[in-house]
Amino acid sequence: MTSPFISVSELADSLGGNNPPVVLDASLELHPPRFDGDYRRDNGRPLWLAAHIPGSHHVDVATQFSDTTAALHYSHPQPQQIADELARQGIASDRPVVIYDSTGTMWAARLWYLLRWIGVQARVLDGGLKAWQAGGQPVATGDEPDGSPVDRWTATVARTAWVSRQELVERAEGDSRPLVCSLPAGSFSGADPTRYSRRGHIPRSVNVSSRDLFKADGTLKSRVEVILAYDAAGVDANAVGASGTGEVLLYCGGGISASAGALTLAAVGVKAVRIYDGSLEEWSADPELPLVVG
Repeated sequence: MTSPFISVSELADSLGGNNPPVVLDASLELHPPRFDGDYRRDNGRPLWLAAHIPGSHHVDVATQFSDTTAALHYSHPQPQQIADELARQGIASDRPVVIYDSTGTMWAARLWYLLRWIGVQARVLDGGLKAWQAGGQPVATGDEPDGSPVDRWTATVARTAWVSRQELVERAEGDSRPLVCSLPAGSFSGADPTRYSRRGHIPRSVNVSSRDLFKADGTLKSRVEVILAYDAAGVDANAVGASGTGEVLLYCGGGISASAGALTLAAVGVKAVRIYDGSLEEWSADPELPLVVG
Protein backbone atom coordinates (compact mmCIF):
# COMPACT_ATOMS: atom_id res chain seq x y z
CA MET A 1 0.00 0.00 0.00
CA THR A 2 1.31 3.42 -0.94
CA SER A 3 1.20 5.69 2.08
CA PRO A 4 -0.91 8.85 1.78
CA PHE A 5 2.08 10.60 3.36
CA ILE A 6 5.39 11.46 1.71
CA SER A 7 8.53 12.09 3.73
CA VAL A 8 10.77 15.12 3.41
CA SER A 9 13.59 13.09 1.85
CA GLU A 10 11.24 11.38 -0.60
CA LEU A 11 9.78 14.70 -1.69
CA ALA A 12 13.20 16.29 -2.06
CA ASP A 13 14.32 13.38 -4.26
CA SER A 14 11.16 13.43 -6.38
CA LEU A 15 11.47 17.17 -7.06
CA GLY A 16 14.68 16.42 -8.89
CA GLY A 17 13.20 13.55 -10.87
CA ASN A 18 11.75 13.21 -14.37
CA ASN A 19 8.13 13.75 -13.34
CA PRO A 20 8.26 16.03 -10.30
CA PRO A 21 5.03 16.58 -8.39
CA VAL A 22 3.25 19.89 -8.19
CA VAL A 23 3.59 21.15 -4.62
CA LEU A 24 0.63 23.00 -3.12
CA ASP A 25 0.64 24.89 0.18
CA ALA A 26 -2.86 24.77 1.70
CA SER A 27 -2.12 26.81 4.83
CA LEU A 28 -5.10 28.58 6.41
CA GLU A 29 -5.54 29.92 9.92
CA LEU A 30 -8.78 28.97 11.68
CA HIS A 31 -8.68 30.58 15.11
CA PRO A 32 -9.97 28.89 18.28
CA PRO A 33 -13.37 30.25 19.34
CA ARG A 34 -13.31 32.59 22.33
CA PHE A 35 -17.06 32.20 22.86
CA ASP A 36 -19.90 30.26 21.25
CA GLY A 37 -20.45 31.36 17.67
CA ASP A 38 -17.01 32.97 17.36
CA TYR A 39 -15.80 32.09 13.86
CA ARG A 40 -12.57 33.71 12.64
CA ARG A 41 -10.20 32.63 9.91
CA ASP A 42 -7.32 34.21 8.00
CA ASN A 43 -6.07 33.38 4.54
CA GLY A 44 -2.77 31.52 4.76
CA ARG A 45 -1.09 33.27 1.84
CA PRO A 46 0.91 35.65 4.11
CA LEU A 47 2.36 32.58 5.84
CA TRP A 48 3.33 31.11 2.47
CA LEU A 49 4.93 34.39 1.38
CA ALA A 50 6.98 34.41 4.58
CA ALA A 51 8.33 30.88 4.06
CA HIS A 52 7.50 28.05 1.67
CA ILE A 53 8.92 25.11 -0.25
CA PRO A 54 10.59 26.53 -3.36
CA GLY A 55 8.37 26.26 -6.42
CA SER A 56 5.21 25.62 -4.40
CA HIS A 57 1.99 27.54 -4.85
CA HIS A 58 -0.47 28.63 -2.20
CA VAL A 59 -4.12 27.65 -2.62
CA ASP A 60 -7.04 28.73 -0.44
CA VAL A 61 -9.20 25.72 0.39
CA ALA A 62 -12.02 27.97 1.66
CA THR A 63 -12.50 29.70 -1.69
CA GLN A 64 -10.78 27.71 -4.42
CA PHE A 65 -11.78 24.23 -3.26
CA SER A 66 -15.14 24.80 -1.54
CA ASP A 67 -18.61 25.56 -2.83
CA THR A 68 -18.75 29.27 -2.05
CA THR A 69 -22.46 29.39 -2.98
CA ALA A 70 -23.38 26.99 -0.17
CA ALA A 71 -24.61 28.07 3.25
CA LEU A 72 -21.82 26.16 5.02
CA HIS A 73 -18.17 27.21 5.09
CA TYR A 74 -16.45 24.26 3.43
CA SER A 75 -19.06 22.35 1.45
CA HIS A 76 -17.28 20.27 -1.15
CA PRO A 77 -17.62 21.57 -4.71
CA GLN A 78 -18.67 19.44 -7.65
CA PRO A 79 -15.92 17.17 -9.01
CA GLN A 80 -15.62 19.15 -12.22
CA GLN A 81 -15.10 22.38 -10.26
CA ILE A 82 -12.13 20.76 -8.53
CA ALA A 83 -10.71 19.56 -11.83
CA ASP A 84 -11.17 22.99 -13.41
CA GLU A 85 -9.36 24.68 -10.54
CA LEU A 86 -6.51 22.20 -10.79
CA ALA A 87 -6.24 22.83 -14.54
CA ARG A 88 -6.00 26.57 -13.83
CA GLN A 89 -3.13 25.74 -11.48
CA GLY A 90 -1.38 23.86 -14.28
CA ILE A 91 -2.22 20.39 -12.96
CA ALA A 92 -3.32 17.72 -15.43
CA SER A 93 -5.29 14.67 -14.32
CA ASP A 94 -2.22 12.42 -14.30
CA ARG A 95 0.18 14.83 -12.60
CA PRO A 96 1.22 13.84 -9.07
CA VAL A 97 0.51 16.40 -6.36
CA VAL A 98 2.07 16.87 -2.93
CA ILE A 99 0.20 19.01 -0.42
CA TYR A 100 1.47 20.54 2.79
CA ASP A 101 0.64 23.37 5.14
CA SER A 102 2.24 25.25 8.00
CA THR A 103 -0.86 25.13 10.21
CA GLY A 104 -1.09 21.57 11.51
CA THR A 105 -1.80 19.39 8.42
CA MET A 106 -5.59 19.77 8.73
CA TRP A 107 -5.91 21.87 5.56
CA ALA A 108 -3.48 19.73 3.61
CA ALA A 109 -5.62 16.75 4.61
CA ARG A 110 -8.79 18.43 3.37
CA LEU A 111 -7.31 19.14 -0.04
CA TRP A 112 -5.88 15.61 -0.17
CA TYR A 113 -9.35 14.17 0.51
CA LEU A 114 -10.93 16.25 -2.26
CA LEU A 115 -8.25 15.33 -4.77
CA ARG A 116 -8.33 11.63 -3.95
CA TRP A 117 -12.13 11.78 -4.40
CA ILE A 118 -11.57 12.49 -8.08
CA GLY A 119 -8.62 10.14 -8.46
CA VAL A 120 -5.73 12.61 -8.46
CA GLN A 121 -2.38 11.17 -7.29
CA ALA A 122 -2.16 13.29 -4.14
CA ARG A 123 -0.03 12.79 -1.04
CA VAL A 124 0.58 14.89 2.08
CA LEU A 125 4.02 15.95 3.29
CA ASP A 126 4.47 14.34 6.69
CA GLY A 127 5.13 17.13 9.18
CA GLY A 128 4.48 19.93 6.69
CA LEU A 129 6.72 22.95 6.36
CA LYS A 130 8.13 22.47 9.86
CA ALA A 131 9.50 19.05 8.93
CA TRP A 132 10.85 20.38 5.64
CA GLN A 133 12.81 23.05 7.50
CA ALA A 134 13.94 20.61 10.20
CA GLY A 135 15.27 18.37 7.44
CA GLY A 136 17.59 21.13 6.26
CA GLN A 137 15.77 21.66 2.99
CA PRO A 138 15.75 25.08 1.26
CA VAL A 139 12.97 27.57 1.97
CA ALA A 140 11.87 30.40 -0.30
CA THR A 141 10.15 33.68 0.52
CA GLY A 142 8.02 36.03 -1.54
CA ASP A 143 5.96 35.23 -4.59
CA GLU A 144 6.48 32.52 -7.19
CA PRO A 145 5.72 32.66 -10.94
CA ASP A 146 2.21 31.45 -11.69
CA GLY A 147 1.93 28.00 -13.19
CA SER A 148 0.77 27.77 -16.80
CA PRO A 149 -2.82 26.51 -17.07
CA VAL A 150 -3.35 23.17 -18.81
CA ASP A 151 -6.25 22.04 -20.96
CA ARG A 152 -9.51 21.44 -19.14
CA TRP A 153 -9.97 17.79 -18.28
CA THR A 154 -13.01 15.78 -17.23
CA ALA A 155 -13.27 14.80 -13.59
CA THR A 156 -14.16 11.22 -12.68
CA VAL A 157 -15.35 10.27 -9.21
CA ALA A 158 -12.97 7.61 -7.93
CA ARG A 159 -14.65 6.71 -4.64
CA THR A 160 -17.70 7.27 -2.45
CA ALA A 161 -16.64 10.06 -0.12
CA TRP A 162 -19.62 11.67 1.63
CA VAL A 163 -22.36 10.78 4.10
CA SER A 164 -25.42 13.04 4.31
CA ARG A 165 -27.20 14.47 7.32
CA GLN A 166 -30.30 12.50 6.36
CA GLU A 167 -28.38 9.24 6.36
CA LEU A 168 -27.14 9.96 9.88
CA VAL A 169 -30.60 10.99 11.07
CA GLU A 170 -31.99 7.70 9.77
CA ARG A 171 -29.07 5.62 11.02
CA ALA A 172 -30.45 2.53 12.72
CA GLU A 173 -29.88 1.99 16.43
CA GLY A 174 -27.99 -1.21 15.74
CA ASP A 175 -25.80 0.19 12.95
CA SER A 176 -22.34 -1.19 13.70
CA ARG A 177 -20.45 1.30 11.56
CA PRO A 178 -18.50 3.62 13.88
CA LEU A 179 -19.34 7.31 13.73
CA VAL A 180 -16.21 9.20 14.79
CA CYS A 181 -15.91 12.85 15.76
CA SER A 182 -12.41 14.05 14.87
CA LEU A 183 -12.52 17.19 17.05
CA PRO A 184 -10.53 17.64 20.28
CA ALA A 185 -12.02 16.15 23.43
CA GLY A 186 -13.19 19.52 24.80
CA SER A 187 -15.20 20.19 21.66
CA PHE A 188 -16.64 16.68 21.65
CA SER A 189 -17.80 16.92 25.27
CA GLY A 190 -19.06 20.49 24.95
CA ALA A 191 -16.67 21.76 27.61
CA ASP A 192 -15.01 24.22 25.22
CA PRO A 193 -16.61 27.07 23.26
CA THR A 194 -17.88 26.19 19.80
CA ARG A 195 -17.78 28.11 16.53
CA TYR A 196 -21.27 26.85 15.83
CA SER A 197 -24.84 27.11 17.13
CA ARG A 198 -24.73 24.59 19.97
CA ARG A 199 -22.16 22.57 21.88
CA GLY A 200 -21.88 18.79 22.03
CA HIS A 201 -21.63 15.78 19.76
CA ILE A 202 -23.92 13.67 17.61
CA PRO A 203 -25.54 10.85 19.61
CA ARG A 204 -23.83 7.43 19.38
CA SER A 205 -20.61 8.92 18.09
CA VAL A 206 -17.16 8.39 19.60
CA ASN A 207 -14.18 10.70 19.80
CA VAL A 208 -10.73 10.34 18.23
CA SER A 209 -9.11 13.75 17.94
CA SER A 210 -7.21 13.85 14.66
CA ARG A 211 -4.84 16.46 16.08
CA ASP A 212 -3.82 14.04 18.83
CA LEU A 213 -2.60 11.55 16.22
CA PHE A 214 0.30 13.81 15.29
CA LYS A 215 3.49 14.22 17.29
CA ALA A 216 4.81 17.52 18.62
CA ASP A 217 7.01 17.91 15.53
CA GLY A 218 3.93 17.66 13.29
CA THR A 219 4.60 14.19 11.88
CA LEU A 220 2.14 11.33 12.20
CA LYS A 221 2.48 9.08 15.21
CA SER A 222 3.47 5.45 14.68
CA ARG A 223 1.09 2.97 13.07
CA VAL A 224 0.64 1.21 16.43
CA GLU A 225 -0.19 4.48 18.21
CA VAL A 226 -2.77 5.45 15.58
CA ILE A 227 -4.43 2.03 15.67
CA LEU A 228 -4.50 2.03 19.48
CA ALA A 229 -6.07 5.50 19.56
CA TYR A 230 -8.94 4.32 17.37
CA ASP A 231 -9.16 1.03 19.24
CA ALA A 232 -9.57 2.90 22.54
CA ALA A 233 -12.68 4.55 21.08
CA GLY A 234 -14.07 1.21 19.93
CA VAL A 235 -12.95 1.46 16.30
CA ASP A 236 -11.05 -1.66 15.23
CA ALA A 237 -8.95 -0.12 12.48
CA ASN A 238 -7.06 -3.36 11.91
CA ALA A 239 -10.25 -5.30 11.27
CA VAL A 240 -11.81 -2.65 9.03
CA GLY A 241 -8.64 -2.29 7.00
CA ALA A 242 -8.06 -6.01 6.64
CA SER A 243 -11.62 -6.95 5.73
CA GLY A 244 -12.19 -4.20 3.21
CA THR A 245 -15.92 -4.51 3.97
CA GLY A 246 -16.25 -2.23 6.99
CA GLU A 247 -16.77 1.50 6.91
CA VAL A 248 -15.93 4.39 9.21
CA LEU A 249 -18.07 7.54 9.19
CA LEU A 250 -16.36 10.78 10.20
CA TYR A 251 -17.44 14.28 11.18
CA CYS A 252 -16.07 17.32 12.98
CA GLY A 253 -17.04 20.98 12.91
CA GLY A 254 -16.94 21.63 9.18
CA GLY A 255 -15.29 18.68 7.45
CA ILE A 256 -11.66 19.70 8.01
CA SER A 257 -10.53 17.75 11.08
CA ALA A 258 -12.57 14.82 9.74
CA SER A 259 -10.44 14.93 6.58
CA ALA A 260 -7.36 14.62 8.79
CA GLY A 261 -9.09 11.67 10.45
CA ALA A 262 -9.54 10.08 7.02
CA LEU A 263 -5.86 10.73 6.27
CA THR A 264 -4.72 9.00 9.47
CA LEU A 265 -7.00 6.04 8.80
CA ALA A 266 -5.68 5.73 5.24
CA ALA A 267 -2.16 5.64 6.69
CA VAL A 268 -3.05 2.46 8.62
CA GLY A 269 -4.89 0.85 5.71
CA VAL A 270 -8.50 1.97 6.26
CA LYS A 271 -9.79 3.49 3.04
CA ALA A 272 -13.52 2.81 3.45
CA VAL A 273 -14.40 6.12 5.07
CA ARG A 274 -17.00 8.77 4.39
CA ILE A 275 -17.21 12.28 5.78
CA TYR A 276 -20.30 14.14 6.90
CA ASP A 277 -19.38 17.37 5.19
CA GLY A 278 -21.90 19.58 6.98
CA SER A 279 -20.71 18.22 10.33
CA LEU A 280 -21.60 20.19 13.47
CA GLU A 281 -22.01 23.45 11.57
CA GLU A 282 -25.05 22.00 9.82
CA TRP A 283 -26.23 19.61 12.55
CA SER A 284 -26.17 22.15 15.40
CA ALA A 285 -28.07 24.72 13.32
CA ASP A 286 -31.16 22.50 13.36
CA PRO A 287 -32.71 22.64 16.86
CA GLU A 288 -34.64 19.46 16.12
CA LEU A 289 -31.44 17.42 15.90
CA PRO A 290 -30.08 16.18 19.25
CA LEU A 291 -26.62 16.89 20.61
CA VAL A 292 -25.03 15.19 23.61
CA VAL A 293 -23.04 17.24 26.12
CA GLY A 294 -20.65 15.49 28.46
